[in-house]
Amino acid sequence: MFKRRLLAAALLSLGALAASAQDFPPKKPVTLVVGFAPGGAADAAARLIAKKLGENIGQQVIVDNRGGAGGNIAHQYVANAPADGSVLLFGSVGPLTIAPHLMKLPYDPFKDLAAVSGGVNFPNVLVVNKAVGVSTLAQFVELSKKKPGSVDFASTGAGSASHLAGELFNQRAGIDMTHIPYKGGAPALQDLLGERVASYFSAPPTAMPQVEAGKLIPLATTGPTRPAYLPNIPTVAEAGYPGFEALNWYAFVAPGKTPPAILDRWNTEIVKVLNDPGVKEALDKHGLTPQPTTRAEMTAFMHRESDKWGKVVRERKITAE
Repeated sequence: MFKRRLLAAALLSLGALAASAQDFPPKKPVTLVVGFAPGGAADAAARLIAKKLGENIGQQVIVDNRGGAGGNIAHQYVANAPADGSVLLFGSVGPLTIAPHLMKLPYDPFKDLAAVSGGVNFPNVLVVNKAVGVSTLAQFVELSKKKPGSVDFASTGAGSASHLAGELFNQRAGIDMTHIPYKGGAPALQDLLGERVASYFSAPPTAMPQVEAGKLIPLATTGPTRPAYLPNIPTVAEAGYPGFEALNWYAFVAPGKTPPAILDRWNTEIVKVLNDPGVKEALDKHGLTPQPTTRAEMTAFMHRESDKWGKVVRERKITAE
């Protein structure tokens, strides 16, 4: 009797997995939700990837921009969306691994959302205006130590990736730069150029045109290695702080209760697209590096990032402003 029950349960489980696999691609329109307005790096990457995904699965993948609250609105929407594989999220480092340490969220990134694969990543570049009077990271740190609290840095908002990159550098370099939050990259850059703020951990596409025009000075990038498109700028790690890493990244996640078989199918399709030479070339033009992973690898990466940023938030006493 007991053996028959075990056999029945196993058959039911196999049947559920088979049904889930047969439901791919979903029979209704597929939506890829992005937590930011059209035109930025996240939107550009999502649209490139969505187009190729649609071609590969024979069904259109529609990009749905749901901006606001630093991306948290989109993440909450997907956490409550149908768990049938028809809704994916181009999730980002802030809402997935930083915001939970700053505020009480209406969703749990590790319970209400399920990792599917890595997406893309890119470093910040620390830039200063000419009035600061430095040209290397060592000189910048020396100036900050000579005048504690007098050197400031811009960010795209409290709790943003650019904010946490600055706070992590404060922690590692033993300095105390003053954080100046802005409502986006454009106003932060404007005040940096106007010499109303000293430095900015900027996305490369925002800062590099000004660097090339000779208006800003690049000191270091925040990734583990120099990106191919910035070969002459050292990393923070190279410049004296081994192990320093503060990447902006986007990952594919789905509603938490999505069947594993469907998550696995999406992982296969997404990794295939991220490894496509044409997609890689197109992403490279936007300064974006593909980050294909297994589901388990992405989940582990998110946990490591959450632990790292949680520690920075606590030690630097960061609050949501």
